[in-house]
Amino acid sequence: MEAFFIANMAPIMFGSLVVFLLLGYPAAFSLGAVGLLYGIVGIELGQFAPNFLQALPDRIYGVMSNDTLLAIPFFTFMGLVLERSGMAEDLLDTIGQLFGTVRGGLAYAVVFVGALLAATTGVVAASVISMGLISLPIMMRYGYDRRVATGVIAASGTLAQIIPPSLVLIVMADQLGRSVGDMYEGAFIPGLVLSAMYAFYVFLVSMIYPMATPGLPAEAVGFREANGSRGLTSLGILAVVSAVIGYRAEGFFYPDAHGADFVVLCMFFGIVFAFGTAVVNWLTARFIGFRFLSHMAQQTTFVMVPPLFLIFLVLGTIFIGVATPTEGGAMGAAGALILGGIKRRLSWDLVRQAVESTAKLSSFVVFILLGARVFSLTFYGVSGHIWVENLLTSLPGGQIGFLIFVNAFVFVLAFFLDFFELAFIVIPLLGPAAEHLGIDLIWFGVILGVNMQTSFMHPPFGFALFYLRSVAPRDPYLDRVTGKRTEGITTGQIYWGAMPFVVIQVIMVLLVISFPAMVMHYKGAESKIDPNKVKIDIPQVELPPLDFGPPAK
Repeated sequence: MEAFFIANMAPIMFGSLVVFLLLGYPAAFSLGAVGLLYGIVGIELGQFAPNFLQALPDRIYGVMSNDTLLAIPFFTFMGLVLERSGMAEDLLDTIGQLFGTVRGGLAYAVVFVGALLAATTGVVAASVISMGLISLPIMMRYGYDRRVATGVIAASGTLAQIIPPSLVLIVMADQLGRSVGDMYEGAFIPGLVLSAMYAFYVFLVSMIYPMATPGLPAEAVGFREANGSRGLTSLGILAVVSAVIGYRAEGFFYPDAHGADFVVLCMFFGIVFAFGTAVVNWLTARFIGFRFLSHMAQQTTFVMVPPLFLIFLVLGTIFIGVATPTEGGAMGAAGALILGGIKRRLSWDLVRQAVESTAKLSSFVVFILLGARVFSLTFYGVSGHIWVENLLTSLPGGQIGFLIFVNAFVFVLAFFLDFFELAFIVIPLLGPAAEHLGIDLIWFGVILGVNMQTSFMHPPFGFALFYLRSVAPRDPYLDRVTGKRTEGITTGQIYWGAMPFVVIQVIMVLLVISFPAMVMHYKGAESKIDPNKVKIDIPQVELPPLDFGPPAK
């Protein structure tokens, strides 16, 4: 028995950790307790050198001195301030009006706003709760199928998991030993593609089951002109002209930009032009009574500019190399406070609540990381990393076989563990094996980031479903606008609504594996110079003759 335990100490240690977690013990204390327990057992059996424990203080100090992790409280604070400043409410109201009577318009608005909130807040809970409180009653009022409504809100909220500045991408980059900026740039396009897939699903539902996603009635659409038109032509012209100017300005100032840099820079120059145009329109209408933009165009511009500017302030400065992710997070937090002040919704109570919630989440992350450091020290000391690497690199199918197995493994673990626990426990074990097989770790991290979105979505333990359940009405109630009795939403409807989006997320994982270029653009454009044709001419320098003087006698 002792010989068997010695030979299989690493897998037994990992299995014990899984048992502790399944029993409901907190992840941080489970990690630390299992690490110390097996460290003592390993010393008694001669499998673990006591000298390893001398490295523990340095590893703990390394967590506290890690500048990369400073980005987590900054981005969390930014997201919480924006959530409480009413930006989500303004966006959902305006974008919902923009889609108007289009079938599925409210669902499209939720996906669009979910992507914007993801790119500005990076916090899943903030996005899901905000959209659940604001959009869900409106969607129920106008007869949306409850499964579609709850599914699209929960799924759109989880976009904050993969669209930068996602917290999980910060942790992923730290655990894989890669740049947070590269991880953000690599995840940007997959996040946009996933958003488009959600919108395409809404389109399919609206075509196949039109009664499940009705458009708004004409009388519910506001921002009309004096002649009753909606002013969409004016908005369309402004959008096209802004896009052209953004594209031209980006090419003039940053001709070598590519991938995510190109998208963010074009967006920045475009919104500067659109905002300036809307301001001029507001001034001329106020002082000389002349307007060249419709009410819808002006309202949409004023509502869209703040989050888009924040996206540039955070992501743009990181992508073009002006700021580190930590500095970008600090600027984002400052920008959120400024926007809250401009909207006159910033108060001491709001800031206090945001700071308290940020401190709790940051402490939660750091405690898990400290426990993971203790666990990994013992696990490495008993050669657990060698066991994991040999196990994973010997899988059939090479890189593809490894990726399929790892993603299936993470998908199953996501039923029971949240993304922080997965990132701190599983990723450090998988990273060395992926690197040994020649897999780019940024690509690998983005694949797992998309996969770990499912930890928020699949029943019965998906956190996004719990967040939505906390704000969705359980019992029948009277609608405050129509006065009609509206039935509540059951937990089963929330679960069934999430299932199609889990399937979409799995499809997205397969797409990222099949098309690595979606991520690999972070490396920059390939050089077009053929190294075989490079010719280096070294000029011949005429040296004066050396005179050593007469020979010695």
